[in-house]
Amino acid sequence: MEKIRFTTDEGECEFYVIDETRISNCNYILVSDSLEDEAEAMILKDVSEESDTEAVYVPVEDDVELDAVAGIFAESLGDIDFE
Repeated sequence: MEKIRFTTDEGECEFYVIDETRISNCNYILVSDSLEDEAEAMILKDVSEESDTEAVYVPVEDDVELDAVAGIFAESLGDIDFE
C-alpha cells in the first residue's frame, strides 16, 4: 500500500492511499492514517492547476459530492464501512 506525505498548515503528515477514482474529470483519493480496522479515513479531491509542480489535495466538504464519491469507494472496496 502506498504511503504519501502531505504538507499542511500544521506541518507534515503521512497517509496510506487506500483507493483512487476519477469522476467527471476530477481525481479523488481515499486515504487513511492507519491500516488498522478502526482507522480514520478521508476523501481528498485533487484541485491542482496545470502549472502546479505537485498535486494539491483538499478534503471533500460538500455533502452531496462526498456521498457520491464515498459510494463509489464503498462499491469498489466492498468491505469498508463509511460512517
